[in-house]
Amino acid sequence: MSNEELQQWIEQVSLRSFGVPFRHKASFNGRLTTTGGRYFTKSHNIEINPRQLTMFGREETEKIIKHELCHYHLHLAKRGYMHRDADFKQLLARVGGSRYCQSLPGAQARKPLPIRYKLVCVSCAMEYPRKRKPDPRKYRCGRCAGMLKLLVLKESGK
Repeated sequence: MSNEELQQWIEQVSLRSFGVPFRHKASFNGRLTTTGGRYFTKSHNIEINPRQLTMFGREETEKIIKHELCHYHLHLAKRGYMHRDADFKQLLARVGGSRYCQSLPGAQARKPLPIRYKLVCVSCAMEYPRKRKPDPRKYRCGRCAGMLKLLVLKESGK
């Protein structure tokens, strides 16, 4: 399926399910790994993961399109368009969109970084574990406002 066909498909779904036209750009983005689609609040464009279409078919992809169109139409209407908003949840349930897309095989979430550094307060010995190397001159202790000292727990293997 080409980007032009996707554009027409999204325009049809928008008119059929929402009764309002989709007037912006829709395209496939093969770089999306853990998500089925994406809505951009600044440009109002929508991107869809093409692997969702090839792995799970048109029905699941249409649910993803409806999900992104919920963001789109609610944002343009200046209503709650975020996942946590009641307006979004109600509209998504009404049009039959999916809350979450199916996981693609081989797509894994990144492992969190191990704790390699620790900031220690010179005055009260309060410890602050860190994954990335902080600059101790930028921070003060949250308990006593004392100066912090950087301790290296593990050297990064760069």
